[in-house]
Amino acid sequence: MKIAIIGADGQLGTELCRVIPKDEQIPLTIKDVDITNKEQVFAVIKKLKPGYVINTAAYNNVEACEEDGAPAFELNVFAVKNLAQACREIGSFLIHISTDYVFDGEKGRPYIESDCPRPLSIYGISKLAGEYCVQSNSDKNKYLIVRTSGLYGAAGCLGKGGGNFVENMIKKAKVEPEIKIVDDEKACPTYSLDLAKKIYELIKAKKTGICHVVNGNGCSWYEFTLEIFKLLNIKTPVKPIKAEELKPKVKRPKYSVLDGKNIMRPWQEALRDYLHENCHCS
Repeated sequence: MKIAIIGADGQLGTELCRVIPKDEQIPLTIKDVDITNKEQVFAVIKKLKPGYVINTAAYNNVEACEEDGAPAFELNVFAVKNLAQACREIGSFLIHISTDYVFDGEKGRPYIESDCPRPLSIYGISKLAGEYCVQSNSDKNKYLIVRTSGLYGAAGCLGKGGGNFVENMIKKAKVEPEIKIVDDEKACPTYSLDLAKKIYELIKAKKTGICHVVNGNGCSWYEFTLEIFKLLNIKTPVKPIKAEELKPKVKRPKYSVLDGKNIMRPWQEALRDYLHENCHCS
């Protein structure tokens, strides 16, 4: 079984390359294939003939999407359609990574896979459109859409200039007298290594359709920051604020906690291990 990993040098792609056995993986970066180029996508997929294709590539600069939605639709929608059509043509199974931002956060309790999406932002709209491209251009049992949330990992997010929320908070604590963090937006911060392991499990279990995969329980970004500082014994004060105080350019879901049969260990455990594995904790 050969598994092509699109975006192999990104935050999730790097972890997938750690988890999937070397003799099974085909790591692909933008240098190997530009998925916005239909002819190139078809040529590469036909040549490699992977049994599975995991698409981790995305345009996920949420604020930039509101300024100009074209790059988001190019990478999150049209490129996804290219991949889905190429996979269908040679019989490959497509795994596509999506987001909690397909929901509006008005439900007030965790979202399950069958809940009706209602994105609030251009980013969320583009990711939902990408899901529809997968569904409409793939054979029924030949795709898996994995919705996740708040990814952080050792490789950082290429689309946001590297780094992740955890590392950014640690850096801020060293130079700022007080950290102000939103406490009225609740999601599921998810360790990308955990997600990579679960995706490989889902491949072996031959899971199809849509599934939610996040670290369990959910929390506000304020609660998440408090836990980071507690584990690292950082004394910098953390002040809770409301999202509207920041005058955001993007409307984000207030409550986008995900639920389902594939929810992973609690976020507190995942965060602790991330900090240990990245030499922050003794």
